[in-house]
Amino acid sequence: MGNKLAVIGVGHVGSYVLADAMKVGLFSEIVVIDQNQEVAFGEALDQAHATALPSMDHIHVYAGDYQDAADADVIIVAAGPSMIAGEGDQKPDRAMLADENAENIREVMTGITKHTTEAIIIVITNPLDTMVYVAENEFNYPQGRIFGTGTMLDSARLRHAVASNYHMDPKSVTGYMMGEHGMTAFPVFSRLNIQGFTEKEIDSHFQGKEPLDRQVFGKKVVNTAYDVLNGKGWTNAGVAQSAIILAKAVLLNERSVHPVCTTLQGQYGYQGDVALSMPCIIGENGVEKQLEVALDEREESLLHESAAYIQETMKIANTGKMSK
Repeated sequence: MGNKLAVIGVGHVGSYVLADAMKVGLFSEIVVIDQNQEVAFGEALDQAHATALPSMDHIHVYAGDYQDAADADVIIVAAGPSMIAGEGDQKPDRAMLADENAENIREVMTGITKHTTEAIIIVITNPLDTMVYVAENEFNYPQGRIFGTGTMLDSARLRHAVASNYHMDPKSVTGYMMGEHGMTAFPVFSRLNIQGFTEKEIDSHFQGKEPLDRQVFGKKVVNTAYDVLNGKGWTNAGVAQSAIILAKAVLLNERSVHPVCTTLQGQYGYQGDVALSMPCIIGENGVEKQLEVALDEREESLLHESAAYIQETMKIANTGKMSK
């Protein structure tokens, strides 16, 4: 019997998750769930037709409901809008979705928990950190079995920015972002390296277009999301692939380390009062271990700033308005 995936929400992001899942060779069964049942049916049927092509795996893909997720191994939640435009010159901020998507995530989790508390749930819905906190802490789901894609994409953007500066393959760069998946995410430059060459050594060994400056490259990573958004109207490819990488880590029990979003349990002085991204070991039980990496003084300050911003967004999810 093969692995089963449920994809909940098949808009711009969820449909890309579905397309990637069809090609990864991990799943024998995929159920597609959406508030708009016609959209779910159309997406599933479109992908089912594709399985008749020579290069595609034989996968049973169909539209269903929450009861069809009862025996799912992995559930990927992409329900609700992923971004909302800012006003005037204001940049779009995922936090502006907190009120609307809090309702969506509560509806989704209510549907899931009626039928299973065994599946590993990977959340994409924005604002990601707040949605993960709601899902993890309001539904009595086993600890570690719910987490978010977090700064997986932000970290990929960091590695891409650094690699582009030095004309090299991004996979030669080791580095990650922590904190919010959004405007207050920050790069952990004290841990950044290119095949062992650290932050202070990089510019003396590699020819770059510009010096490796923390503030400059931190802004590059945050701003490049808006380059994608302004160009095509949404972002979906990178975060969809991030979710599939995490699903693979679960199903193959890889115990690989990724910067995912979870509720902190004592790390950095936070005890169950915020969810944000930090390195975690991902395996068959979901988050097997949270890794409290030591940060330098500036990075620790940025983490607290990011946590405070997330906590303000959490208040929106709980009250429907920003605190004064």
